[in-house]
Amino acid sequence: MLRGRWRMFGLITSNERSDQLRAAGVVPLVGNLDDGTTLTRLAGLAEAVLHLAPPPQTGRVDLRSAHLLRALALKNSVQRIVYASTSGVYGDCGGARFDETRGVNPGTERAWRRADAEVRLRWYGRAFGARVSLLRVPGIYAGDRIGGHPRERLARGTAVLAAQDDVYTNHIHADDLARACVAALFRAAPQRVYHVSDDSALKMGEHFDAVADAFGLPRPPRLPREALRAAVSEMQWSFMSESRRLDNLRMRRELRVRLTFPTPAAAFSRALSGC
Repeated sequence: MLRGRWRMFGLITSNERSDQLRAAGVVPLVGNLDDGTTLTRLAGLAEAVLHLAPPPQTGRVDLRSAHLLRALALKNSVQRIVYASTSGVYGDCGGARFDETRGVNPGTERAWRRADAEVRLRWYGRAFGARVSLLRVPGIYAGDRIGGHPRERLARGTAVLAAQDDVYTNHIHADDLARACVAALFRAAPQRVYHVSDDSALKMGEHFDAVADAFGLPRPPRLPREALRAAVSEMQWSFMSESRRLDNLRMRRELRVRLTFPTPAAAFSRALSGC
């Protein structure tokens, strides 16, 4: 979507993906967000930055974003930054439906790292006059993620919460996320947050039931809250213990994103038809 509109650079940690990037029209740059000394070549290189890198695996601070912003600040050429954050910064919302005006309340260290990155990026925007936009993104699915992770989980027989304990979850197809990222580069307002989420309002168990039904697999077993907590990893439980519903009206109105896959069911249907 960006090819031919801008000259594009892609930051990678090694040369292994260089050919893949060049084939996509991207100039590869080797650097490591964990080592700020490798990032100085980024200074003054671009006027727009699409920041999709995850934070480190531990702690409450996103040093990767800190290193990136420090390098960009060496030469004040960046006019806009789009950062893909996570809806996890809201923590557990008890199933409430809400828009971007809700305050953050991270419930995990992973979410705290994302909240830290958001603060750093907003500061950079104010300090250097860059138009910073934050995309709060829920669970991403597409391609191998439709036919990969969920189906593998179902094949393993991993349980989900019983209906009375189930939590609302949110989704976005990778192609629609890509469209939102590009739209934000051109249309997002400065210092603005956007929910990049589809129109579905499914509970987690309902989502996995839909995957199972679409691909002819057994539906996952249901367990009460405490039994499931004892059966899954802390990482898995962190996703199962938070319930929220994202309002995406701002994305549709301001970014003018038209979802190709407004619900996971639409994506499943296309995947099964081979389109």
